[in-house]
Amino acid sequence: MDTLTTVLKWAASGGGIIAATMVSLDLGRRLTGWGLVLFAVSAVAWMGGAVLTRDFALGTQNAVLLVIDLYGAYRYLIRKAPNG
Repeated sequence: MDTLTTVLKWAASGGGIIAATMVSLDLGRRLTGWGLVLFAVSAVAWMGGAVLTRDFALGTQNAVLLVIDLYGAYRYLIRKAPNG
């Protein structure tokens, strides 16, 4: 189980770094939206690692971040861009 936890944490960390880069570059709605999807995947990986290590604070934080990331992905990838 220790190896699985390590893999989940490193995957979550790397995904978060890549997602933050994608969002911060601000190269358009589509790339930003996919960055938020990657943030959501990273949050799920962090939640898995939190469950395995019984770190409920980390799990709760990432559950909230998952909701925020999914809402952001909806705004950038599904909802039409606001006019004006």
